[in-house]
Amino acid sequence: MKKIIAFLAIGTLLLGCKEEVVKKPKRLIDKDVMINVMYDLSVLEAIKYQNPASLDTFKINPTQYIYKKYKIDSLQFAKSNIYYASDYEGYKVMFEQMTQRLEDNKKQVDSLLTIDKKKKKSLLLKKKKTPVIVKDTSRLKQNEAPF
Repeated sequence: MKKIIAFLAIGTLLLGCKEEVVKKPKRLIDKDVMINVMYDLSVLEAIKYQNPASLDTFKINPTQYIYKKYKIDSLQFAKSNIYYASDYEGYKVMFEQMTQRLEDNKKQVDSLLTIDKKKKKSLLLKKKKTPVIVKDTSRLKQNEAPF
């Protein structure tokens, strides 16, 4: 009798743990697309806080832009986000992928900025080394061209 109760208790726990906390929505956004959406939202939010005038100049609403880009709506995004967030480990992996992508892009931008600084520095050095030749036009007659 004790073995049966213990077996039923363990079986109930195992079956109960397998059940989804949140039901899968009908129009679930694919996991890879969801990562792209979260990445784009994070980039646009960063732009919004770092340089708000840039989004205002082009009259861009970050969330509306993302919904239009991925052809999704706010309810679909919210339900998909809740569904993925209900699986903590899976959601953590999604965030790690998004964070890694942000870090990779940051490294690329940093290297491009370094290259750009080197180019500007070399151009400034060339301008400083090039002598400026000024012709004295005070001795020219009125009808003569300076060159």
